[in-house]
Amino acid sequence: MQKVEELIHGNYYHIYNRGINSCDLFREKENYEYFLWLYDRHILPLADTYAWVLMPNHFHFLVKIRDIDLSGLEAGRAIQTRTTDPDLSGLKKKLTGLKPPHQYFSNLFNAYTKAVNKRYGRHGSLFERPFKRIKIDSIEYLKQALLYIHNNPVHHGFCQHPSEYPWSSYKTCISIKPTKLQREVVIGWFDSEANFVNSHNGKVETKWIEKWLDL
Repeated sequence: MQKVEELIHGNYYHIYNRGINSCDLFREKENYEYFLWLYDRHILPLADTYAWVLMPNHFHFLVKIRDIDLSGLEAGRAIQTRTTDPDLSGLKKKLTGLKPPHQYFSNLFNAYTKAVNKRYGRHGSLFERPFKRIKIDSIEYLKQALLYIHNNPVHHGFCQHPSEYPWSSYKTCISIKPTKLQREVVIGWFDSEANFVNSHNGKVETKWIEKWLDL
């Protein structure tokens, strides 16, 4: 069992999870669309997104929890001796927000669970807890995680190539349409769009990364 990583600002993470008892998370097109809408609402203020895929009973996201500008702490030090908050913990809370990073994801999953339970007349948890998160600290691991995410539908037999699956970021990466995905950064990891596409055309080994993810 993998340990639960703490989400820390400035770090990259592979975020993934499945339905409880492997139940379906997404039953119809509207489910996928609503989850992505909630993702934008809850996660975009917290993190940059580099890749994602939604499968019927699980999902994967590759994100970076954004750095926080703590420059305001310097101004706070000027009044430090005149406050009852000598370690500036109150000011830090105001600058960094009241919620720890994992709470943003928990709020997303709770909001989606409530919507699914209401729509389909079900009760209780929908996602396994706690949600999985793996810290990534090298470009090579970022690239491999991204290839794994985009090829997940191929690996599970839903299509022959990532371009054929509608609920992933692959086609967004090679599109020219405006996007909130960190597309230019992703293409930069592969040096060019041509290399990005070629990297997805070959067979992606999954055993080592699934062992790493404890799947």
